[in-house]
Amino acid sequence: MAGKYVIGVDFGTESGRAVLVSVDGGEEIASHVTRYKHGVIDQELPESGIKLNSGWALQHPLDYLDVVKKSIPKVIQDAKIPSSEIIGLGIAFTSCTMLPIGQNGDPLCINPQFKDNPHSWVKLWKHHAAHKEANQLNDITKQIDTSLLNRYGGKISSEWMIPKLWQILKEAPDLYESTDLFVEASDWVTYKLTNNFVRNSCAAGYKSLWAKRGGYPSKQFFKSLDNQLEDLTCNKLRGEIFPSGTRAGGLTKEMALLTGLNEGLAVAVGNVDAHVSVPGMGVTEPGTLVMTMGTSICHLLLGNEEKQIKGICGVVEDGIIPGYYGYEAGQPAVGDIFAWYINRAVPAYIHEEATAKGISIHQLLEEKAADYNPGESGLLALDWWNGNRSILVDADVSGLLLGMNLQTKPEEIYRTLLESTAFGTRRILDEFSKSGLEVNELYVCGGLTHNNRLLMQIYADVTNRVIKIADSAHISALGAAMFGAVAAGEENGGYNSIIEASKEMASMKNTVIKPIPQNVKVYEKIYKEYSLLHDYFGEGENDVMKQLRAIQLGNKQMVMGST
Repeated sequence: MAGKYVIGVDFGTESGRAVLVSVDGGEEIASHVTRYKHGVIDQELPESGIKLNSGWALQHPLDYLDVVKKSIPKVIQDAKIPSSEIIGLGIAFTSCTMLPIGQNGDPLCINPQFKDNPHSWVKLWKHHAAHKEANQLNDITKQIDTSLLNRYGGKISSEWMIPKLWQILKEAPDLYESTDLFVEASDWVTYKLTNNFVRNSCAAGYKSLWAKRGGYPSKQFFKSLDNQLEDLTCNKLRGEIFPSGTRAGGLTKEMALLTGLNEGLAVAVGNVDAHVSVPGMGVTEPGTLVMTMGTSICHLLLGNEEKQIKGICGVVEDGIIPGYYGYEAGQPAVGDIFAWYINRAVPAYIHEEATAKGISIHQLLEEKAADYNPGESGLLALDWWNGNRSILVDADVSGLLLGMNLQTKPEEIYRTLLESTAFGTRRILDEFSKSGLEVNELYVCGGLTHNNRLLMQIYADVTNRVIKIADSAHISALGAAMFGAVAAGEENGGYNSIIEASKEMASMKNTVIKPIPQNVKVYEKIYKEYSLLHDYFGEGENDVMKQLRAIQLGNKQMVMGST
């Protein structure tokens, strides 16, 4: 099997996956998934059992290194190719997933002095406990720099870097002081691979308020937030920022021994997982929306110019493909909503029936739900089980299920939850269209796209657009591998640009879902009702969701204070 190969590693929410890919044609030779030992830490800290408050979502950084140690050697072994033929390595990460590290480059959570402090751990992308800091940041920024907010759809999310590190400063000032750097997990893993610390422009642009033209906001801006943040960007956020595809460094001898790769192998700067899926699916021009569908959804779109769009997560020049503005929007819970229903709310008889048939509960409910026509259940839901990222940028809103009666069946609720997430995507598409960014068709990738045909049909019908599904189940890892090929460069058998790499290596779309006209008509009516609920509960007319959350948090604090 002669030729040149690259490896891409995608670090997701629950696991990491590596894929070994041919540079010539993009054929996936081998892949391997390593589940994180500690998963998502949202109840209590490992070992100490210290309880976490609502909205926390942490991870163990050593789980990421387990992926490197297990999955990379496994794909090399399974592919049966000499490591000398592997020319590059790229990684992609959920983001903003950030952590504080000490002067020795180690995460503070493995330091005995700090391990029992929740703020020393990795804050996963869906950590929402910094919502107070995000609200304060937005209020101040409105007064001094509206142009900054415009790049982030009018609001900066609690999921992003600055609110998270500001929360640490407020709630754990000693830990903040002991932090040498606040880093994206992607940049930390790249540092561990190369022993060279650099920051990637994708995460810096979308998650840390950095821009290609002008860099970070001024010292005065950060001082207006908090006096102690004045020098943030030149101390705890310091580090040179490089564009995607840049060679971060060569693989260290230690990592070469651990992985089976050659010392000095080209390692690309880190990247955001959803964003690398765009070239991974062969999209390098405007007009096509790429959706990565898993626990959440990221919506990625290219544009020729910068436009102000309500509720987007960010617009970054060269953020996805050089020469274009990359727009990101998102829904913070999709697969997570379905998993919640399966794990927390499905009655026992459904579990028993699925077991008897030898299929999963998801499969059983999909089969049953597929027998219903749009609107037949009489139900409607708001998809806010983990807040709303786009277009409200509000972590304090919550899920809603409307229309139930004593005859409502589990499969009807399941279908309604699927539909609610499609309506959420439709609302995002409408905002793009209002601003003059047309979306002609949808390209989708991720685990949900391969496991639930009903879901894909619902999305096609609700959005009234053709959907093309990626051939590969590992698009983000494939995209990361492409950037590894760019880091290696043409002189070493790779490519000189991500556009060249995408042209040769992208996953072809072999499954096409077309809207069903009669379903489109019905869903158009239901979507109007969804939009009314969306605006009523999300735009301030009725703040009952936030009031209930405030009461909930107040009660929890009272209980914790009495123990």
